[in-house]
Amino acid sequence: MIKILQYGQGNFLRSFADLYFETLNQEQDAYEVHVVTSISRDLTQFTAQNNRYHVVLRGVDAGQVVEQPYPVNALKQVIDPLRDPQPYYALARDPELKIIVSNTTEAGICFRSEDKMGDFQGMTYPAKLTLFLYERFKSGLDGVYLLPVELIDNNADALYACVDQYIRLWKLPEAFRRWNETQNFYCNTLVDRIVSGYPKDQQTLQHMWELLGEQDKLMSVGEPFGLWVIECKGALEQYIKEGRHNIDVVLTDDVKPYKKRKVRLLNGSHTNLVPAGLMLGAETVYDCMQDAKLSAFVKNTLDAEIIPFVPGSEQFAADVQERFRNPYLNHQLTSIALNSISKWRARVLPSFRDNYEKNGVIPKWLTIGFSYLMALYARVEKSGDGYLAKLPTRTIQVLDEKPYLEHFANGGSIEAFMADPQIWGEDLTAYAGLLTAVLENVNKINAGECLL
Repeated sequence: MIKILQYGQGNFLRSFADLYFETLNQEQDAYEVHVVTSISRDLTQFTAQNNRYHVVLRGVDAGQVVEQPYPVNALKQVIDPLRDPQPYYALARDPELKIIVSNTTEAGICFRSEDKMGDFQGMTYPAKLTLFLYERFKSGLDGVYLLPVELIDNNADALYACVDQYIRLWKLPEAFRRWNETQNFYCNTLVDRIVSGYPKDQQTLQHMWELLGEQDKLMSVGEPFGLWVIECKGALEQYIKEGRHNIDVVLTDDVKPYKKRKVRLLNGSHTNLVPAGLMLGAETVYDCMQDAKLSAFVKNTLDAEIIPFVPGSEQFAADVQERFRNPYLNHQLTSIALNSISKWRARVLPSFRDNYEKNGVIPKWLTIGFSYLMALYARVEKSGDGYLAKLPTRTIQVLDEKPYLEHFANGGSIEAFMADPQIWGEDLTAYAGLLTAVLENVNKINAGECLL
């Protein structure tokens, strides 16, 4: 038996990691997932269903629309350590435990110097993990493989650094610190699957229950695409199988190329598309892909200005466009637009810079996408405690860093905003021809012209 400790019982892990382990069980391996809640929760639904539930994968797969349910029985127990810590520490002393998976949000992997060993309820996830690992160390057992899936760079390295800080903060034995450093394997990961979770509208919910043939209140819905890239350390391949097991699993020495591919092609395409889609009246990513001009905009940008700088990414680019055409995801453009400025800097600017450095001119399609972004932000107005932008077809709320929104709400210029290195990490007006092109494009957009 291979046991997994999982921090978090949310839809993503249940539709991703747990479904993967369930698939391995169907292939004659024996995995048990033991879930730990991060805060005290009502676990009645898990108890009522004996921890059994379904994942329904809905979307486009190989050009075909699919709705495929998968029963999941790999979840053995859900532990609330705040109510009863004994099962939690019992797992620490279990020699069959081999893997720890976590998804505690991007803010979950952090260190707080005020955390105290006796205050389990108030401490961070890395602090709770430190106590768990210390119990294992005292039991004389070998270490485990830690696979955090939080969406931060080098997530396992960050987790290790936090645990090491807690060991020092609490003055735990030096032998434990060395054990943690040498016996536990902290493996950086990258995950990719869009999960919408439990259906929010009654019509979809009823349809799902009819598909399952039962009422499942733990059901979760996600897309068919799934990718788990894991940094391979120690003997991890004994416990994590590569290849297609509902999701594609890749064991590698370096996660960075996969992260670059995802950020530039998937996230970068989202960020470049959204302002144009909003200004042209679309509401979801699916709407955009049903519009000939917006769909061509995505393809042209990928083919001409992103793929050439990410080697071997052609198939992933095709997968991205197919995922964007998923009619079931209902991926709202306004949701993706959250913090668009920092997203553009992280996801799009690197591709923009690569194009400019190679060709000596600003890239056409990325410049158009940025122009739509500036046209949208130039329309920002303060409304009460929030900020709105009046678009041709509707008024939307704009959520971003307050100084950025205040700049435009107070009549600040696009030129000054583009020139601020505190925003972009550099002066964007230094790219020859960019400022002129953006200002001309914004004028055209405001006059009702379509740039696509």
